Amino acid sequence: MRVLVCPQEFRGSLTAEEAASAIARGARRALDRSGVASRVIEQPIADGGPGTLSVLTAAAGAARVLRVHVAGPLGDPVGARLALLPGSAGTPVAVIESAEACGLGRVPEGRRDPGRATTRGVGELVARALAEGAREIVVGVGGTATNDGGAGAARVLGLALRDAAGAPLAEGGEALAGLARIERAQGASSPEALGGATLRIAVDVANPLLGPQGAIAVYGPQKGVEAALAGRLEAGLERWAARCREDLGVDLSEIEGAGAGGGLPVGLLTAASAGGAGGQIESGAAFVGEAVGFAAAARQADLIITGEGRLDEQSAFGKATRYAADVAAVAGRPCLAVCGEVASRPAGVLDAEGAGAGRPAEEAMRRADELVTLAADRLLTRFLAAGTAG
Repeated sequence: MRVLVCPQEFRGSLTAEEAASAIARGARRALDRSGVASRVIEQPIADGGPGTLSVLTAAAGAARVLRVHVAGPLGDPVGARLALLPGSAGTPVAVIESAEACGLGRVPEGRRDPGRATTRGVGELVARALAEGAREIVVGVGGTATNDGGAGAARVLGLALRDAAGAPLAEGGEALAGLARIERAQGASSPEALGGATLRIAVDVANPLLGPQGAIAVYGPQKGVEAALAGRLEAGLERWAARCREDLGVDLSEIEGAGAGGGLPVGLLTAASAGGAGGQIESGAAFVGEAVGFAAAARQADLIITGEGRLDEQSAFGKATRYAADVAAVAGRPCLAVCGEVASRPAGVLDAEGAGAGRPAEEAMRRADELVTLAADRLLTRFLAAGTAG
């Protein structure tokens, strides 16, 4: 039996590589007890959120990774990685993970300020990639602490945001309600600097920017957005989308994936369009899957085991677990999932096991490696028993 183990990261506890190792360990225990001849293959995956850069650089085999100091989600500097992969004609392909600059993990829970958090650091990473000669830039979007529609990144890339008095607008999503106009800036950071470049925005979810399935309604609560603030942030994003449309002729508000990362794709692609650059939103899971050859690996496997920190209704919006299940279905292979917590199972996941079930969150996080191994053992033991009984 060939078992393909392909989790994404378990946020706050295990990287995708660590999760794959823990699941594989548990799977081998169950297989050894059963006497089934087997081979367990570890293939971590990602969906544009945390872990994307590590998975892509491992797959590339040859990458130059820079550590760049950029603005963190609350403005204070953080060290963020930028990967440069070999490209055609000697031109590097840049890989940026937005969470490196403005991820939830950059802000302790007690300091979270979802109305003020900014994506400026992502724009600074894009600018550095351009300075390094990259003309294809992959920006993984997911796991951010921000709700500013990518306005912070857009300012770095050449757009000036003004209030009614003509003064520069404050950072953060809450300030966007006071946006009066957007201008093309001049100088070194003008949008013309993006000319000739292509941005590939690899998103972890397919939600639109606005509305009941949008960035604030669905993902705001996990960033600390309370009811009163949610209305102001939604109004700010509505204003931002309207000004992008009226001042620059760019309307991305209804595009699938525009709501990822608190609307970050909107700012990036608006700046790209203003500067004559190309850009598109695409599934981060599918992008990473293609880069690591996931579909071929799935066809060669007899069983696929994926996983993430929490399996719930949000998984169906484009997370790596849903992607793995979809690829498994096309290949005609059963798919299981090991997760920290299982709230619901997306279509295509035959069975799932929660590693932290019945345990306090702090203990489940602290013992994640051990508990994920035990969960994988239980899950595969159950699967093998069911197969024997059948």
